[in-house]
Amino acid sequence: MTASGDPSIKLRRGLVKALKEKGQLKDPLVEAAFLGVPRHRFVPDVPLDQAYVDDVVAVKRESDGTVVSSASQPTMVAMMLEQLQLEPGHNVLEIGAGTGYNAALIQHIIGNRGTVTTIDVDPEMVTQAQNNLQRALYGQVRVVQGDGASGYSPRASYDRIIATVGVWDIPLAWVTQLKPRGLIVAPLWLNAFQVSGIFHLENDDSLYSENNVPCGFIRLRGVDAGPVVTQRVGNSALMLTTNSAALLDSAALHLLFSEDAETSLLDTRLDANEYWQGLLPYLILHVPDDYAFAVYHVGANQQVYGIEGHGFAFITQGSACFVPYNGHGEVNLFGGSDAIMALQSLLTDWDDQGRPGSDQLRLRLIPVDAGEPHVEQGIIYRRKGHYLHVWQEI
Repeated sequence: MTASGDPSIKLRRGLVKALKEKGQLKDPLVEAAFLGVPRHRFVPDVPLDQAYVDDVVAVKRESDGTVVSSASQPTMVAMMLEQLQLEPGHNVLEIGAGTGYNAALIQHIIGNRGTVTTIDVDPEMVTQAQNNLQRALYGQVRVVQGDGASGYSPRASYDRIIATVGVWDIPLAWVTQLKPRGLIVAPLWLNAFQVSGIFHLENDDSLYSENNVPCGFIRLRGVDAGPVVTQRVGNSALMLTTNSAALLDSAALHLLFSEDAETSLLDTRLDANEYWQGLLPYLILHVPDDYAFAVYHVGANQQVYGIEGHGFAFITQGSACFVPYNGHGEVNLFGGSDAIMALQSLLTDWDDQGRPGSDQLRLRLIPVDAGEPHVEQGIIYRRKGHYLHVWQEI
């Protein structure tokens, strides 16, 4: 079949048009890659038209239905590739091979003079990525089976390192395998969600990022996976994700949520993007010590405790409120009113300060050997090899 007779060409153009209308694909090299790389070759079990929808495609699940590998949403793929600031001839390491699609896009951008190595801990996904890359004529990408936290020293040093999995910390191996002026783009866990940052190595050996976009990726597996951050409530379909997961009592939450929920409205009505890009980055920096901040998820086409879909929650002893992203201020209340009152107070403070968002979020990873830093704003998280300082420039 000639290129002019390839039905995927029109679908690729439609996807590119949709991404540009959303404000993505400002880099012509990234746009050319989306036009040039056939995404359907990397999700062969998906109908052709669905392969070019701007959505995640699950490609592997555990026996309980948990997704362990997926083809990321094209919007997020484009955003991270533009964060990566690729140039022809670059040497790139990708953590999380997945289907191989992202590696193919990178290879397209950096050209034949550039090299791409992609690593995955799952032998099945390594084989799948290799087959997909060969099928799409990007067989020059090297696919390696191994723990991504160790990087891949045989092809170091790298101009760019990108993680397409959520990480608890930036492993030391990535830093040592990076060129002095290289960049690391990675989805880093904060509290209940991740942000994709562009990390530069500073003179004091800290890693600094001032471009941070909220996102959601499957977690890195292996020795550096980090602590458990998810908690199922009882045997229900309600899953909570929070740094405080180990402190939540599932049985106590089940009893609290088994009471009839009341519905209320926040004083300020926000849409999903305003929550995700605006309010949530502010909330994680100001959660009271006796509260847990979490994002929640209920399985598709299911409802439990009167809750469905996705959103975020404020939980304290005897009180909880759940805010759906698409509810425009709607809140489901359980127990006392403490949780919604605390949330409303923070929402008012955020509004009074001009609604700072993710574009004002700043991250710095300080090596633990340097000692815990004293900071005047933001919060400090202790990670495996770093102290993570998170703040907003307001």
